[in-house]
Amino acid sequence: MKFYTQYLWFNTERHREYIHISDKIEEIVDKSGISEGMVLISAMHITAAIYVNDAESGLIQDIDEWLQKLAPEGADYRHHRTGEVNGDAHLKSLLMHHQVILPITNGKLDLGPWQAIYYAEFDGQRRKRVVVKVMGE
Repeated sequence: MKFYTQYLWFNTERHREYIHISDKIEEIVDKSGISEGMVLISAMHITAAIYVNDAESGLIQDIDEWLQKLAPEGADYRHHRTGEVNGDAHLKSLLMHHQVILPITNGKLDLGPWQAIYYAEFDGQRRKRVVVKVMGE
């Protein structure tokens, strides 16, 4: 079995942002030379997420509004007693999850017709990274 690791870096312009990264992941899979296996994509921060869903702007707005209802910004979170003010970002990350594992078949990501990969930032405007680890033969 072979392994290939690469890091993606993000510094978002907005506090909350959803970035389509499918093309970047496909480039990394291609560069890895692995034809059969899987790729792990993992946000290395506790206020960010990686998810797979439709690349449709209305859905992205729906996801953002849903997360705001479940974990609103500015609420009185116990976490804020530590001096932090990003309690909502931690909860949003838990809801969306921090990583995905996707199949590779014949050297390509094996996604469904509407599936796209996203990096979701919930406490942005500072530098953060994602690890991409390709595994297989």
